[in-house]
Amino acid sequence: MPMGKMKESSEKHFVIKSQLQNIMNTKNAQNGKGPPSQEPQNQSSPPSRTRGRRRGRGGRKSDQADAFMRPSSRPCTGTDSPVIAEATQATVSAMSNGLVGNGGSLCEAEVFFPSSTKSLSFAPRPGYGQLGTRCIVKANHFFADLPDKDLIQYDVIIIPEVVSRTVNRAIIAELVKLYRESELGMRLPAYDGRRSLYTAGELPFARKEFTIKLIDEEDGINGPKREMEYKVVIKFVACANLHHLGQFLSGKCSDGPQDALQILDIVLRELSMKRYCPVGRSFFSSDIRRPHPLGNGLEAWCGFYQSIRPTQMGLSLNIDMTSAAFIEALPVIEFVAQLLGKDVLSRMLSDADRIKVKKALRGVKVEVTHRENVRRKYRVSGITTQPTRELVFPVDEHSNMKSVVEYFQEMYGFTIQYSHLPCLQVGNLKKANYLPMEACKIVEGQRYTKRLSEKQITSLLKFTCQRPRDRENDILQTVQHNAYEHDSYAKEFGIKINENLASMEARVLPAPWLKYHETGKEKVCLPQVGQWNMMNKKMINGMTVSRWACINFSRSVQESVARGFCNELVQMCQVSGMEFNPEPVIPIYPARPEQVEKALKQVYHACMNKLKGKELDLVLAILPDNNGSLYGDLKRICETDLGLISQCCLAKYVFKISKQYLSNVSLKINVKMGGRNTVLLDAISCRIPLVSDIPTIIFGADVTHPENGEDSSPSVAAVVASQDWPEVTKYAGLVCAQAHRQELIQDLYKSWHDPIRGTVSGGMIRDLLVSFRKATGQKPQRIIFYRDGVSEGQFYQVLLFELDAIRKACASLEPNYQPPVTFIVVQKRHHTRLFANNHRDKSSTDKSGNILPGTVVDSKICHPTEFDFYLCSHAGIQGTSRPAHYHVLWDENNFTADGIQSLTNNLCYTYARCTRSVSVVPPAYYAHLAAFRARFYMEPDAQDNGCGADPSGKTTRAAGESGVRPLPALKENVKRVMFYC
Repeated sequence: MPMGKMKESSEKHFVIKSQLQNIMNTKNAQNGKGPPSQEPQNQSSPPSRTRGRRRGRGGRKSDQADAFMRPSSRPCTGTDSPVIAEATQATVSAMSNGLVGNGGSLCEAEVFFPSSTKSLSFAPRPGYGQLGTRCIVKANHFFADLPDKDLIQYDVIIIPEVVSRTVNRAIIAELVKLYRESELGMRLPAYDGRRSLYTAGELPFARKEFTIKLIDEEDGINGPKREMEYKVVIKFVACANLHHLGQFLSGKCSDGPQDALQILDIVLRELSMKRYCPVGRSFFSSDIRRPHPLGNGLEAWCGFYQSIRPTQMGLSLNIDMTSAAFIEALPVIEFVAQLLGKDVLSRMLSDADRIKVKKALRGVKVEVTHRENVRRKYRVSGITTQPTRELVFPVDEHSNMKSVVEYFQEMYGFTIQYSHLPCLQVGNLKKANYLPMEACKIVEGQRYTKRLSEKQITSLLKFTCQRPRDRENDILQTVQHNAYEHDSYAKEFGIKINENLASMEARVLPAPWLKYHETGKEKVCLPQVGQWNMMNKKMINGMTVSRWACINFSRSVQESVARGFCNELVQMCQVSGMEFNPEPVIPIYPARPEQVEKALKQVYHACMNKLKGKELDLVLAILPDNNGSLYGDLKRICETDLGLISQCCLAKYVFKISKQYLSNVSLKINVKMGGRNTVLLDAISCRIPLVSDIPTIIFGADVTHPENGEDSSPSVAAVVASQDWPEVTKYAGLVCAQAHRQELIQDLYKSWHDPIRGTVSGGMIRDLLVSFRKATGQKPQRIIFYRDGVSEGQFYQVLLFELDAIRKACASLEPNYQPPVTFIVVQKRHHTRLFANNHRDKSSTDKSGNILPGTVVDSKICHPTEFDFYLCSHAGIQGTSRPAHYHVLWDENNFTADGIQSLTNNLCYTYARCTRSVSVVPPAYYAHLAAFRARFYMEPDAQDNGCGADPSGKTTRAAGESGVRPLPALKENVKRVMFYC
């Protein structure tokens, strides 16, 4: 019975239970010189030593179980009985009290999200990698001595309550200034700006109240500045355990004391908070590097990121250069002129202009300039609908009115020149809520948090881009400029920072051999420095395109030019190993971008009529270089409405045809058709440890969130999974929308009640497991799950929730079906950078000056006890390469360090869209692409409210349950292929 027609088995819910830690086997992989032989070798997974897991036993299964459990007719090795994690007994209360261990024990019980995660332990490091050529690299980490003083935390209550951290800091600064030498016992405290104060040693009291008076700089225009009085209550809370921190850093315990680390981080940030403009964990200043104009009143500022981190070498201060967009400190009138054009000074604002100015200035802090030495600051709440010359306001209780123009002339002797422009509306003026634009200047140091234009993003990236040597020098200069040895707070707490970059041993992993088709001149290929090309090679599984059409949406591309481009592309596809009909079904169809839906449907129906019902294989679309929403609209219509596979090409590449571009496009077309471009030679030779021995499925998952400023748009989750074994090259993908900014993937597993069938199971994991079974004839007996986009603070939540969903999905297919899982988080948004030890040594760098592809680091700057590593798997193009950080949170497959590092590095050479190794493991990369693509599926009016669905078309949740509406369903033929490439 095909698995897709299986009856729903009784649903089992699983939770993780306490187990002994996995004992990891350490194997040294060999680094061969020439191409490996293709004789398959029998391998088996190393025996599991985790309690609660044993090999599957015999015994009669139910009919529906047979469909999923039936052994394959083409085993890759001689292994007969797969390793299957056995379900064990546990209770719901055990789950709610927190989970322990790193095994895979399970129980039959309804799962509730645990209230505590403190006792969950991540996979321990199984040892260090040995494979590869050893070398020395430097990292932007600076060793910090562990202080020998007690770190004390105090609670701070300020009455009346203050929202602004800046005001809070001013209050505490005044308190320290007045009472440090007396009441505070000469202590210099560090303050987080909210409720916590930290000292090196106890204060002379356990609780004390202080009265602090501050001048209110935000007070009204007239009269003397108002003096504000605050009551500050400081109360002892706890003493941080530095012995525990020392034990953790030395690897003697696995749980890090976050309170002590947080205190040290706040202490080292205290002085920078006063010197620079803080944004998150970064600090910016217009003095670090000359600001770079971005246009429309914005400029790029350079800054530095700073964070204290626990590592194998002890405490480490991670410093990196960064940049961000800031609002230029211009007179408001100049800002508006940059935004709308200089002619705005001589014309009235249109409604569209007014809206644009209002959006740009709302929330921005300005200072008045019309009063000599008085520089009061106000926050803009909006702009007036009327021009300044028409604005009047009451000046007394008798409702006598006065115009704004008259008021400023009489009160301040200030003549308003641009009275045709509106006024700014500000919050706390006493006499009026209006300020003329020409009487205000934007306060320096305000980060711009709204969406940047494409031109501004490009300009910001150019400003940010630095060659490795330049970045390293800037980091060192920043550390020297910060002068931590003279930092009064660092001295107070006994923290010493080494000013030299951390130096450590790394290894350059060998590139894998790639297999191409036997009919090509080159049947195997060994990439050099992370790159290769398609010359003399043919795709290992080239597909056939018999029926295709081309739509030209670019007015600048003439029909003859489009036809010539199509001919060149067809020839490249043929040379690369595809069968491609040189003639389209209908002549190239010219269309207007604003009529994309009409054009696609006309072409679709014209082709269907001519083909007498046969499906169109491919649609080529030529797009204008600046095409707005055209690309997204085209993908949405093709993939969710018409069921068409499409390939878009920009007009600039149509005019300037290059072989490299055509080659890359042909690679994309082939995988969209369901083909493979290349595979790892070790994969088809069944030589990849813990992949080739038993049917293994590799997942990638990611969640993309709305951009800043979009407060209600849904987040989009995507999961992809390999659909071939042992090749592990083709990936099918599913997408769903979920609640705004929700990081946990909600639809990995789901169940609902059907009036006829009862409880029905579904979800993305389950659907992809079923798809794998249909595609390969095999049941996955091992799961490797690469999860992208998770911050360290979310590790516990994501692992608990998503590993549990994987368990449920497997159990819903068959009782006791629990393949062992390895769960790996992939991080790119971190600030660790690796540099060559000697930038002049060309043998240790690529052409861009970056470290060589395949460089892996798993010591010194990595976690003291957990299983993580940094891998730079790609060759740099420009700027400084960012290594990917892989953190193995859960490992029931007993990977060695070499095993997971080599697998991850080798997979980076199988990315379908180019002939380069990529910086992130492809399943995670594909999931990111699929999630990004799904944003186009949301109708513009639906994006504000949120929408979400599973590509099968089923509603993801009951109506009204979450307020998240379904995405339009992907067509079946689209879901089966790598449509997102």
